[in-house]
Amino acid sequence: MGIQLHMKKILAVWVAVCLFTSVNAQPKIGTLAPEIILQDKNGKAISLTSLRGKIVLVDFWASWCMPCRKSNNSILPLYDKYRKKGFEVYGISLDQDPADWQKAVKADRIEWLQFNEKGGWDTPTANAWKIELLPTSFLLDKNGIIISIDPNPTELSKYLEQALKTNK
Repeated sequence: MGIQLHMKKILAVWVAVCLFTSVNAQPKIGTLAPEIILQDKNGKAISLTSLRGKIVLVDFWASWCMPCRKSNNSILPLYDKYRKKGFEVYGISLDQDPADWQKAVKADRIEWLQFNEKGGWDTPTANAWKIELLPTSFLLDKNGIIISIDPNPTELSKYLEQALKTNK
C-alpha cells in the first residue's frame, strides 16, 4: 500500500509539472508565431506579421552573450545570400542599455531588422515568447508558422536553400 501511495504522489507531481510546463512553454513548432510590434532604432514600428511572405528568423540575443555574438556571425553570410530572395531576420536584443546594443550591432555588421525593447529579460515580448536563455531563435515559414526552434547554421542554410530555390 505504501508503494502505491508513493507512486500516486509521483504521478501527481509529474502531471502538475507537465501542466505547468505546457502552460508556460515557449511557442511550439507548428503554431502561429505570436505577434511582435517593436520600434527600430529610428522609432519606426515594424510588426512581425508585416513580414508574411518571407522566411523569418526571430532571433533573441544580447551584446554581452558570447554565443549570441557567434550566432550573429553565422547568420550574416546566410542573410547576405538569401535576403533578396525572401529571407529576413527580426533581431530582438535583451540588452538593458541601448548603447551596448547599438555598439554590438555595429561591431557585428548586422544589417537585418534590429530592435531593443526596454526591460531586458522582463519585456513584454520576451515574456510572451517565454525566453529563458540566449540565444534563442524561431524560424518561421512564409505564413508565420514556427517550423524550427534554434536551428543551427547548417539546418538554417539547408532550409533556406530548399524554401527559396524558386527565387534564384
